[in-house]
Amino acid sequence: MPNTIPARARPAMLTSRAVQARAADRDLVAAFVLLALLAATPLVLSAFGQEFWTDVVLRAMILAIAAASLNFLIGLGGLVSLGHAAFLGIGGYATGILADFDIDNGFIQLAAVLGASALFALVTGMVALRTKGVHFIMITLAFAQMVYFTMIGLRQFGGDDGLTINYTSMFGGFDLGRKDTLYYVVLAVLAVVMLGYARLRKSDFGLLLKAAKGNERRVSAVGFDPYRYRLAAYVVAGMTCALAGFLDANFTSFVTPGSMSWITSAELIFIVIVGGVATICGPIVGALVFLLIEEIMGGVTVYWHFWFGLFLIAIVLFARNGLVGLLTGGRR
Repeated sequence: MPNTIPARARPAMLTSRAVQARAADRDLVAAFVLLALLAATPLVLSAFGQEFWTDVVLRAMILAIAAASLNFLIGLGGLVSLGHAAFLGIGGYATGILADFDIDNGFIQLAAVLGASALFALVTGMVALRTKGVHFIMITLAFAQMVYFTMIGLRQFGGDDGLTINYTSMFGGFDLGRKDTLYYVVLAVLAVVMLGYARLRKSDFGLLLKAAKGNERRVSAVGFDPYRYRLAAYVVAGMTCALAGFLDANFTSFVTPGSMSWITSAELIFIVIVGGVATICGPIVGALVFLLIEEIMGGVTVYWHFWFGLFLIAIVLFARNGLVGLLTGGRR
């Protein structure tokens, strides 16, 4: 096949690829540095008597795991879901309902969380992924609202008031009810999710998802079925988000239908955009910024979402690939 790329365009294309490769390398280095800082955070904050901020960082890491699963869908597959928080609620309620029946075995709870989320993602994904664009957004929202109102109607599990979890998860001698244990478990899960995404986006699976996002017909023409790959990605993302719900249930000892509302899904999208779509450490950066604005501005006014909205507008206008993209010099 003859080379159809104009000679004048080749240097610019090579330069663009080199810039993107350097940005990806800086993103990976930043991820390792950020994980090391998070590992030292409890020791540093305890030395200054600031244990409250350790809880804020812990909550940010849990949110980052959920946001990273959505970043996987948006960054590689171009799938913007406004119902992704349903998986967060599924993880929390699967943990809380088992604890309500005096089952605190973490292995059983985790199996139930992953199994329920995988089944829900498979069934809803088979329908939702046959749509595109705004239709995909709306149908994922519809499925999430169905689960949301279902949990409100289940009065035996708290209904609209939520469900209090009396027993935290036990993994042998490890009790996730201990904040220090939970912190480093969450950090380990976040590290696996972040570095797993870094590996996945360079794999054949990730490259095919990106190719289908750019030109679905061309991918189908060479013998691959984008629907199957997107469905697999949707199931993996749902299970990862449910894992975040499992960790959040152990952190707060409480789960409410509000955790799976469309507002929570929108907050996850905001976190991904602020941090940087398709970046490795964008979700944790976005989650930290989101919670810092909530804690600082929330103490000043109940309308702190207004200020976060202004910040999001500034990011979209002046940092087109989020804070991480701005710092690493990446492009869309």
